[in-house]
Amino acid sequence: MAATFAPQPSSSRHRSRAAGLKSCMTKANAHTLTDIFDRSISYLRVSLTDQCNLRCVYCTPTPLSKLNHAELLTYEELLRVIAICVDLGIRKVRLTGGEPLVRRNVGSFIEGLAKINGLEDIRLTTNGVYLDKYAELLRQAGVNKLNISLDSLRRERFREITGVDCFDQVWKNIEMVCAKGFTPVKINMVAMRGVNDDELVDFAGLSLQRPLQVRFIEFMPIGNSAVWGKEKYIPSAEIMERVQVLGRLDPLAQHRMDGPARVFKLPGGMGSIGFISPLSHKFCEQCNRLRLTSEGKLRSCLLSDQESDLKSLIRNGASDEQIAALVMETIARKPQGHKVTEGENCHGRMSRIGG
Repeated sequence: MAATFAPQPSSSRHRSRAAGLKSCMTKANAHTLTDIFDRSISYLRVSLTDQCNLRCVYCTPTPLSKLNHAELLTYEELLRVIAICVDLGIRKVRLTGGEPLVRRNVGSFIEGLAKINGLEDIRLTTNGVYLDKYAELLRQAGVNKLNISLDSLRRERFREITGVDCFDQVWKNIEMVCAKGFTPVKINMVAMRGVNDDELVDFAGLSLQRPLQVRFIEFMPIGNSAVWGKEKYIPSAEIMERVQVLGRLDPLAQHRMDGPARVFKLPGGMGSIGFISPLSHKFCEQCNRLRLTSEGKLRSCLLSDQESDLKSLIRNGASDEQIAALVMETIARKPQGHKVTEGENCHGRMSRIGG
C-alpha cells in the first residue's frame, strides 16, 4: 500500500526535510521549482481516469475494480490544482489515463486547461482510438503534441496485446493527426522479448518513411502484473543494436521541454527514434516531473509508492496556500532515484498512476 502524506509542523525528526521544503518554497517564489537535489521540477503528468477502452496485458492483465466517479478529482478540482502548480513553476502538463479521452466531457476540461496563464505546454498520451473524435478540439486548444501507445504493427497481435480488434482505427488516426499537422507525434512501443521484439526493426523503419518519433520503452515491473518477468525485459542497448541494421543512429540535441528519451535519427529519415531506459540507463538525476493520479494522489516518482493525498486536503476545505504547501512538501520528499534495480518494486496500478 502506498504511503501518504499531509502537511505537518516542523520537528527535530523532520528538520532536514523542513529545510528542504523551505529551500524549495523560496525558489518557487521565483516561479522556478527545484528539489533538494537541485533538479528543476517543471512537468506535471495528470491522470484523468483509471478507465480505458483497451486491456493491454502489461497494464490491466486481469479485470480491475474501477474507481467510482466520486473518487476522481472533478474537473474544477483538477484545474485548481494545476493552476496552483503552474503558479509555483510547473510549465508543462501531460494528460494521461487509463485513456484520458474516455472521460466524459473531457473536451470542456481541455478547453479550461488551455486558459491557465503561464502554462506553456499541454500534451496528451492516448491509445489513439478516439483521436478522430477529438483531433479538431485538441488543435483549437493548442494541444498539438501527442504520444500514441502502439505495441504492434500486426493486426492480430495488436488484438492479443490490447484485447480489442481496433488496429485499423488506431493506424488511420495516426495518419490523420500527421496529415493535420500535429507535431511531434510520438509512437510509444513497450518492447517485450518473445511478445513483440520481432517488430523492432519494423517500428524503427516508420521513422524513415514518416515524421514520427518512434520510442522504444523498456518493460518495467509496475504493479502486481504476472506478465512482467526478467525473461521479457530487453535493455535499450540491445534494441539500439538490433535496429541499426537500418543504418547508423545519429544523436539529436535535446530541448528544454523534452522528456527522458535519448533521441536519434537514421540517415535520410523523416522522423526520429527515441529510447526510454528507466532500468538500464536511469535518468533519475534529470527527472523534472510530478504525477497526479486518477485518485487525487500526488507522486514525485513513478517507481516509488510514496504519495501525498491532495484529494482529501481539497475536500476538507484547504486553501490554495495549503495545497501549494503539500505540493512543495511532495517535491521536498522526491527521492534521489528509484530502487527497482535493487529489488524494490512499484505496487501501484499503472492504469491509475498514469502512463
